[in-house]
Amino acid sequence: MENLNFKYLQSLATQYPNIARASTEIINLQALLNLPKETEHFVSDIHGEYEQFLHILRNGSGAIRNKIEDVFGNTLCARDKKSLATLIYYPEEKIERMKQELSEEDLLDWYKVSLHRLIAVCKECSAKYTRSKLRKSLPEDFAYILEELLSENNRVVQKEEYYNEIFDTIIRINRAREFIVAISQVIQTLTVTRLHVIGDVFDRGPGPHIIMDHLMKHCTVDFQWGNHDVVWMGAASGHEACIANVIRLSARYNNLDVLEDGYGINLVPLASFAMETYANDPCECFSVHAEDHHHPREIELNMKMHKAIAIIQFKLEGQVIKRRPEFNMEKRMLLDKIDYENGTICIDGKTYELLDKSFPTIDPKDPFKLSPGEESLMNRLRMNFRNCDKLQEHIRFMFNKGSLYLRCNSNLLYHGCVPLDENGNFRKVKIGKKEYAGKELYDVLEYYARKGYYEQQDNREEHEYGKDIMWYIWSNENSPVYGKEKMATFERYFIADKEVQEEKKDYYYQLIDREDVANRILEEFGMDPEKSHIINGHMPVKTVKGESPVKCGGKVMIIDGGFSKAYRGQTGIAGYTLIYNSRGLRLVSHETFTSTEDMIEKEKDVFSDTVIMEFSKHRERVADTENGKQIREKIKDLEELLHAYRSGRILEQE
Repeated sequence: MENLNFKYLQSLATQYPNIARASTEIINLQALLNLPKETEHFVSDIHGEYEQFLHILRNGSGAIRNKIEDVFGNTLCARDKKSLATLIYYPEEKIERMKQELSEEDLLDWYKVSLHRLIAVCKECSAKYTRSKLRKSLPEDFAYILEELLSENNRVVQKEEYYNEIFDTIIRINRAREFIVAISQVIQTLTVTRLHVIGDVFDRGPGPHIIMDHLMKHCTVDFQWGNHDVVWMGAASGHEACIANVIRLSARYNNLDVLEDGYGINLVPLASFAMETYANDPCECFSVHAEDHHHPREIELNMKMHKAIAIIQFKLEGQVIKRRPEFNMEKRMLLDKIDYENGTICIDGKTYELLDKSFPTIDPKDPFKLSPGEESLMNRLRMNFRNCDKLQEHIRFMFNKGSLYLRCNSNLLYHGCVPLDENGNFRKVKIGKKEYAGKELYDVLEYYARKGYYEQQDNREEHEYGKDIMWYIWSNENSPVYGKEKMATFERYFIADKEVQEEKKDYYYQLIDREDVANRILEEFGMDPEKSHIINGHMPVKTVKGESPVKCGGKVMIIDGGFSKAYRGQTGIAGYTLIYNSRGLRLVSHETFTSTEDMIEKEKDVFSDTVIMEFSKHRERVADTENGKQIREKIKDLEELLHAYRSGRILEQE
């Protein structure tokens, strides 16, 4: 142990080669501990609604408006404040609009006024950060001059003249546009310093790929995978049942463009197969969420593609269930329960008439076997998904920055639930040959998900099992990110009886309001029940029916507020953001985003209303955070290095 510690100190000495360098770093780190903690933003269930989500990132869930108010108060009229906010959110578009509206002379004045105001707001946003942290947020082209403008510059007596000279030069050399864009982006970055995405970036909405492109540029982001994320992760691994689910959902929500245009997945083979196989089938049970501007023939084709991939999905899922009996999903094998002559199905001893009785690709003697056409189609789709560079880039980013749960600064984050029995105890679930519950269940599922995506040259069996586990995470009743007794996809398409379509929720959602249950979960994940919160999404909070996102006296927060348009009728709002800064927690609900054009031309904004606020007893500092623990450990190591220098065990270098 002594030798290992000495080797570590020798390694540390290469970075801090003498007493002076090590001492300076200790002083810097100690000062950092006393700064206010960074601001964390939590969002959940974005579901591809990129315009709403990206606007909320741009306005910091209303925080930038508050900063403008703090800086200018009564010195600016409401109209000027709105105009400044719009400039920060959409600098390029706002500048182009001003170029059209103003004369050249007035435009130069507008540039100068805007630059002064932007610097004032940026100073307010950067006040709690070290110069080192601020420097890392600055764009390379303007880093030096922005640092000059944002520092106090006490050495400059005539500050106003100093600033004016800088601004005049920026305008004179025709760099005002680029500078305004740069400083607006710095303000956005400093306002949302850390972003937690608590599951479900994908499905339903039109732009998950746009969201992922944006998040890959964000300075600090992490994901707690949702079931809709995991099914895309499985599809990217080449798992055919996951691929079929991804395509079916895209067809259902009329978002096949996400696959074709967003990711370059070739769906022509599916379209050709569907048109040939279901040529005379109206596919009425496979309607799509189409808007008025969609052409009837396009909708007709999408419905045929929808049915074609749904039937393939049911076959492929049956194959997974057959080869993985330990998943205990035999009840979800329904194609073999159909009486194809009479057009009925028997489920749990009850017979139902099918709404659609046309199954041209199903062999009643072997209903889960793909037809030759279906098999050829899936081979092509699998290769398309595996070889799609953009999809693989997004999914690798989600693996690298994500996990099934996260413990961060006294908050336990996960998308769905912790599977419980009716008494509130952790339900035991068999994975492989062992049983798992609570945190161990999360850990083993994440272990296999990673094995399923990343190639395992030395253990193909574990790799294939991992791919099947991703489908399990997507749809099994014991999956902590699904949390329902069944996924009644087949029943919703083919059976009119609403009772058989019901998807019963896990006991977690009934019991999480109990303090003993919440405390047990926090303790299971190594959290202090007296200081910690559980934050999850997945189940839309029906505020229109009086439901509250806050459970267990504030210890639990379910923050799925309906980013997805499909759920806004249930929630009554358009999403939540939970904000955690040095002064405490604030849960904000958002109104519906109309359009980018409205935000720019009419200078509208998404109104955000505080639902709850929980103040900290004292203002939290970096020392109180997970990062603070790491900093203290580094200080301790550096102090040991100082002792080694002073005792002569390690020699100083120049």
